[in-house]
Amino acid sequence: MTFGAPTAGEVLAERYELQEHVNDDSAGRQVWRGIDVILRRPVAVVLRYPGGDSATEMLQAAVDASRVIHPNLVGVYDAIDEGARAYVVREWVDGESLREMVSSQGPLDPARATAIAHSIADALAAVHATGMVHGNVHPGTTLIGDDGRVVLADARADSADSVEGDLRAVGGILYYALTGHWPHDEVGRSALPDASRDATGAPAAPRQIRAGVPAYLDDLTMDLLDARVAVPEADALTAELARLDAAAEEEYEDVGPLRFAQNTTTEPARSTSKIIIGVAALIVIAVVGLVFGIRAIDNSGNAQPTTTAEAGAGSDPQGSTDSQAPAPEPKKIALNADMVRIVDPPQGDRDDTGESKYTVDGDDETAWELQHFNQANFGTRKPGMGVLIDLGQARKLSEVEVLLSQPGVTMDIRTGTDDFGDTSAGDQKIMDTYKRLGDSETVTTGNRKVFSVFNPDQTYRYVLVFMTKLPSDGEGRFSVDLQEISVLGY
Repeated sequence: MTFGAPTAGEVLAERYELQEHVNDDSAGRQVWRGIDVILRRPVAVVLRYPGGDSATEMLQAAVDASRVIHPNLVGVYDAIDEGARAYVVREWVDGESLREMVSSQGPLDPARATAIAHSIADALAAVHATGMVHGNVHPGTTLIGDDGRVVLADARADSADSVEGDLRAVGGILYYALTGHWPHDEVGRSALPDASRDATGAPAAPRQIRAGVPAYLDDLTMDLLDARVAVPEADALTAELARLDAAAEEEYEDVGPLRFAQNTTTEPARSTSKIIIGVAALIVIAVVGLVFGIRAIDNSGNAQPTTTAEAGAGSDPQGSTDSQAPAPEPKKIALNADMVRIVDPPQGDRDDTGESKYTVDGDDETAWELQHFNQANFGTRKPGMGVLIDLGQARKLSEVEVLLSQPGVTMDIRTGTDDFGDTSAGDQKIMDTYKRLGDSETVTTGNRKVFSVFNPDQTYRYVLVFMTKLPSDGEGRFSVDLQEISVLGY
């Protein structure tokens, strides 16, 4: 049985009703918004018409992708071949693609671009860990949900695609987000604006196109695009972007060199200065070693006895050393149920009282399960909800780590001088007096979020982990489970 061109209102496989043709993707496939008439949930239908070999590749890629479950990968529900046409049914993401976002809003700020690239690299790490490739990393398949979630959609992998191609495309995502131009070759009606190029065809660096791009983010982007520089493994790239994503919250202060860049160049063009510096360092080390060696030989005939200090012990009677003591490492502060409570400002029913204990019990399987709200922002009269932590005494803090059931939560860290009582009036006073740390709220891009917003010269006793917007629960409402909170300090 053969079928013609798809039309709005048509029901595919007696289950998926086509509602609206959204666009054609970079691979020439039609993307439709539809509805699963059995489960009554929205779906996206990616349709290849006519079918053929390219449709077979699309279906196989979808079957492979369905085996990888990750918060930054779109869920694949079905894959059907009708001969003359084929289609993949996947999760519908309320929001817009990176292509649409940049087209309407212009290039993104470096922090947002980094966060999006971090999510895509994390998704690719999960795909590559299975031995597969994605093959379709593109601003059109990078989706940003209304709840802040970033997902990669529509795997296309065929024999021409590779792990390296996926990772080079992450550089393209960064480049496009920062400049509004696509540095890879592309043709067709949906082609993105091409990058500005020099006489050799190489794209201009983002810092040459716009101001405000941090130098190391510019270097990372161009390294990923430079065929002379070997790409890192996906998990190494994810770790690097996670570090830069965290640094973005500190307004791009010094984050040091790119950690995966060592020993990755296949040509010396981009690393000559690094080699010179490395050789110079080795020479200095050799000279210092020679000086100390000569001194040791000169002192070998000295009649005074030498002393041997135990590792970590001082060489004089007071235990002092000539070197500066290392800075103390932050340690996890033990929290218990008596040190935390739910903050549910006025207009709340306070039904969640008592569930805060699950956020500090050391068990990721238990959680404060928030109620389901009709709006992402809790409603017009409710500023949000959170967990108040009383450390018992003022302490210097390093960071707060929060584990959530899903990404897309808008949240921040606040501090104040007192707990004004576990009542509606007390919660309102907290809202009136507590101050947010950091310059802005954060939209989480993963299940685990680390806040490093504390002033090292200040002490804190009361810390409020506060949520102002919730992600979708997939059923038209909004909720999340807050599984665990950890506080590190001194």
